[in-house]
Amino acid sequence: MRSQLARKPEKTYHHGDLRDALIKAALREAERGGAEAISIKALAKQLGVSQPAPYRHFADREALLAAVTAEAFRQLSATFRAAMAKSSEQSKLSRLAQAMLDFGLRRNGIYRLMFASRIVSCAAKGSELHEATRETFALVIEALEVPAVGYLRERQALKIWAALHGVVMLAEQGLFTGEAAHATREDLVQDFVSETKAALAVAIKDARRKKKGA
Repeated sequence: MRSQLARKPEKTYHHGDLRDALIKAALREAERGGAEAISIKALAKQLGVSQPAPYRHFADREALLAAVTAEAFRQLSATFRAAMAKSSEQSKLSRLAQAMLDFGLRRNGIYRLMFASRIVSCAAKGSELHEATRETFALVIEALEVPAVGYLRERQALKIWAALHGVVMLAEQGLFTGEAAHATREDLVQDFVSETKAALAVAIKDARRKKKGA
């Protein structure tokens, strides 16, 4: 005898499930082609829902991109935390820097979504995306493993953040010229780490000396 119980269609989503499903599906598309690969219409078809359904969760494509980028930053933060938590003779900053290089080259579509589009620059202060980027940068500061002295940590964190980004982008574009300097990408990243830690130590020592002399 056939059961009288109604069965849920395979691709029916509860409230909230569709939002998560859209973000996960959009991340997969971004892995292949960055922000340009994300289409709400295509995602709706892929997930087997009506074209208007995604708009119950996202006002427009820009809102979806912001949510997807926020999730990408949370994943990068998780990668940083895992790298920093490992038992290693390397400093936390070295482990974080190498993790960023690996993330940027291995997941380049996602990386371009995060760093090579205007999505973050359009994020409102206090928004989900804004907070996700602040969390990631806070981990770079934490990896420096020094106490706060003015804004010296933040300045050095920003410098190495920019340097690491440069290595990833040059490598992805085929413009990395490490061969000419007889250095690998990893060597260059380690140079940045050493220089950052040395510069920060000198800056902190100088700031404390000036404070004592004031």
